[in-house]
Amino acid sequence: MRFIRYNFNIMEDWISIKHLTYGGIMMEINTNKSWLERNLTNRWYQLIVASLAMMMISNLQYSWTLFTTPLVDKLDSNLIAIQYAFTLFVMFQTFIQPAGGYLFDRFGSKLVFSISGLLVSIGWVMMGRVTTLSALYFFYSMSGVGAAVIYSGCVGISIKWFPDKRGLATGIIAGAFGLGSMPFVPLIDGIISTSGVTNAFGIIGLIQGIVIIIAAFILRNPVNAVVKKGDEKKDQKQAKPSFNPLQMLRTPHFWFIWTMAFAVNVGGLIITANSKAFGKSLLISPSTIVFAVMMTSLANGLGRVFWGWVSDRLGRSKTMFVSFGLNAIFLFILPIAGSQGEFAYVVALMLVMFTWGQLFSLFPSLNADLFGSAFSAANNGFLNSSKGFAAILGGGLGAYLANTYGWTVVFSFAAVMSLYASLMSLVLPKLSKPIKHG
Repeated sequence: MRFIRYNFNIMEDWISIKHLTYGGIMMEINTNKSWLERNLTNRWYQLIVASLAMMMISNLQYSWTLFTTPLVDKLDSNLIAIQYAFTLFVMFQTFIQPAGGYLFDRFGSKLVFSISGLLVSIGWVMMGRVTTLSALYFFYSMSGVGAAVIYSGCVGISIKWFPDKRGLATGIIAGAFGLGSMPFVPLIDGIISTSGVTNAFGIIGLIQGIVIIIAAFILRNPVNAVVKKGDEKKDQKQAKPSFNPLQMLRTPHFWFIWTMAFAVNVGGLIITANSKAFGKSLLISPSTIVFAVMMTSLANGLGRVFWGWVSDRLGRSKTMFVSFGLNAIFLFILPIAGSQGEFAYVVALMLVMFTWGQLFSLFPSLNADLFGSAFSAANNGFLNSSKGFAAILGGGLGAYLANTYGWTVVFSFAAVMSLYASLMSLVLPKLSKPIKHG
């Protein structure tokens, strides 16, 4: 009897047959390495799953503007008070990231992401059922805690799986966060129009939680980072001794790039929270405002991937100088362009977001370039805390300033902040290498 050995990539949990006889030929099925095991070590599959998880937390930030007016009516409140909920969400979503990154680096995705998925889902569902501002603040903050862990974990995974393509990988991850709300925007708007804000929060919240928990059982850190032969020399140039968070925080380099990240965060967060209010002030139709939210999500996501890819070729400093400089220009002309009609309003918002979202791919890559990737999730969490402080200006305070001084003053201030980040990027190549202390 002849023996033919076949190596089938079949999950061992699904098949227990070791030998199969057919036509007098015995076939031995080797299930030592399952299909799932093989593909869990494929870095592109890991990147896809991490991107899906990021898409599920995108709505928490980028579809928020659709909920503001219904919540004002539901809670009999005002826009400024409602927007402080957004400020709290972003603060929790960023300030918790260092701890979330540490937990992910320490325990992996299964437990940590599963709990985070529950926090995101429960918080989002309950936001549609609140009757007081304090309850809204609490549950939006709860979702922010879950989103913080997912964000830091997914960025950390991308950096560890792609040490040779950090800009592209983090660009894709950050792009998923920026793009993720786009397919949900018409769905959310339709549910709010037909069934109310409570059902919109509930349906979307359940979808988000289920997908995140599924991703929790798939994502994992690489045992050994895989680098293509052609990229080995490039990776060796990038490789540096890894700094843990405390060592990183003791360097002036970290605080220098932190202030840059804080500055460029402001403009995009103002638009994210207040694009609907800005559009209403220009008498833009509700349907165009919804369309603009979709298009800004598209521009936001594509910009992250594009500029991340560019940075792998031109370098972080040059890419930051160009993209943040353009962002400053577009922010400055936004109030003027937006007043020229609905088409100009949409295009102007898209240009701002296309040159803003890349900060979430460029800064994690720069952070890993400077401080290594071993503690990338936790280290990037500390860097991303800049977004939490910027949210103070982008949320309730931004709405207050616009109500008091007008949108031109608000966006001009944001333009100056982005210009500062652009100019400071020219200093980056002149910095000495960071030195470990402790």
